[in-house]
Amino acid sequence: MRAYRALLGAQARSQTAYRASFLLDLLGNVGATVFDVVTVLVIYGVTRELGGFTLRETLVMVGLSSSAFAVADLLVGNIERLPGLVRTGLFDAVLVRPLGTLPQLLLMNLPLRKVSRGVFGVGVLVVALGSAGIDWTPARVALAVVAPLAGVVFFGSIFVATATVSFWWVDSGELANSVTYGGRDFTSYPVTVFEGWFRAAFAYGLGFAFVSYQPALVLLGRADPLGLPPWAGWAAPAVALVAAALAAAAWRTGVRHYRSTGS
Repeated sequence: MRAYRALLGAQARSQTAYRASFLLDLLGNVGATVFDVVTVLVIYGVTRELGGFTLRETLVMVGLSSSAFAVADLLVGNIERLPGLVRTGLFDAVLVRPLGTLPQLLLMNLPLRKVSRGVFGVGVLVVALGSAGIDWTPARVALAVVAPLAGVVFFGSIFVATATVSFWWVDSGELANSVTYGGRDFTSYPVTVFEGWFRAAFAYGLGFAFVSYQPALVLLGRADPLGLPPWAGWAAPAVALVAAALAAAAWRTGVRHYRSTGS
């Protein structure tokens, strides 16, 4: 752990060396999450309900999604650099060090400027939960804490799994973005907005419904319009653990498959 702490400390010192620049980066990075919330507010400016849900109910889903994605992007989003490392052969340097490959990649250039996104996302979640008129019980309080953490694990697993594709297909960046950032946008709305194979594939095939939609139903005390039983809202941790196990397996397979460029 000493080596990992040294890597993290070096990153923190280098990124905060120019304090004014770092503060501007912090402020600028909030924009991505702010626009997610503003987009939802604009849509509700022309309609009272979306997919059968009010603005306050949808903001609970936005809060769960934005907080989970922002924290996952901070902790794991750096894995998006992998295609460039594979293409140039610089992944060799990661392999020869006596440290785990995945932790190295995550700590080599940890984007601390994205901390502001996580703080804003958590703030949106707190405000949304406070204004949604939730009938709080000990179980719902526990879910309000566990669901965002499960979302962090789930989105982090998606980041790792999609990046791993670059071991076979180096130019897979846009495909990865369509799943990671597309998944963030998908989870910001009730899944009842979507239909057909797209909803089935993203919501339940890939599991994105368990990031925000299903937990939000339990918190709001609403039955699922799609007919899933109430316990589905409590399945977020289990879905996240399955996603993490699959991502870990894909990563190990990809590292074994890697062939150096020889440079």
